[in-house]
Amino acid sequence: MNIHTTSRISIVVPIFNEAEILEQFHHNLRSVLNELPNPANIYYIDDGSTDSTPEILYDLAQKDELIRVITLSRNFGHQAALSCGIESADGDAIITMDGDGQNPPELIPEMVKFFQAGYDIVICQRKQTQNQSLFKRLTSQRFYKLINTIGDQKTIPNAADFRLLSKRAAQALISMPEYHRFLRGMIGWIGFKSTILQFDPPPRIGGQSKYTVKKMLNLANDAIFSFSLFPLKLGLFTGGLFYFLALIEILYILFLWISGNTSQLEPGWSSLMFMILIVGGTLTTVISFIGIYIGYIFQEVKNRPVYIIKEKNIPPSDED
Repeated sequence: MNIHTTSRISIVVPIFNEAEILEQFHHNLRSVLNELPNPANIYYIDDGSTDSTPEILYDLAQKDELIRVITLSRNFGHQAALSCGIESADGDAIITMDGDGQNPPELIPEMVKFFQAGYDIVICQRKQTQNQSLFKRLTSQRFYKLINTIGDQKTIPNAADFRLLSKRAAQALISMPEYHRFLRGMIGWIGFKSTILQFDPPPRIGGQSKYTVKKMLNLANDAIFSFSLFPLKLGLFTGGLFYFLALIEILYILFLWISGNTSQLEPGWSSLMFMILIVGGTLTTVISFIGIYIGYIFQEVKNRPVYIIKEKNIPPSDED
């Protein structure tokens, strides 16, 4: 078994409008890192916060030498902020976690032990989701069932973005230039030796979740259209089904002609309109799927950056 030599642990935390709980979160995280035998640093990625989060981050950085602050020019989204942190971090092991307290930092020592035992990826999976709303639990269950049914890459249910990556796994992830990023699927795609660490998520430290329904839908779109061709295959299947039904109809008409029951061939507007609506609706759906894929391709070929850094507070020695 390949034993990793850990010299530094980097913690990556994307932050968006968490001024209310930021200091408490950092205190909890720092308490765990103080007990860790390995040197560590913390990368806070401010994803375009509009409250006092930036000021609090820079104030904390003045007091704590472990903190590195990267401020994005606007809100690019959770996946983009995570990507920024992973690309910027200099640790031999990189741990990504949310800043709301629902990813308990107490798991970090155990994650590091798995890393030292030879695992490149340690995925933290929620054992229960009672602290989530009924709507979020139901939509999450349906999402994972859907993406694992139609997707080309299996995704671990309830895994979220609390994980450890080795440096080589992080570099493999960084080498993937996708603009629409679904990191859970991308990390599964790169391979490497991985394991799952289950945990019971605590409630939020305070405040409200900033992950809106719109953001969840956008993430679901990225997961489906970046990791599956099923919508296009669905159009092919539906088209084949209509060809089959048309063949049955033709054979039925031929049978009536041969048997002399032509009186049953009177034209019917209801059946005609029914078929037109079904075929028209199917064609519209298929064309819409194709349009979405073309839209994704258009955004990829523009080759715009996933994120833009406004400013950062990182010691020069870390960037060498």
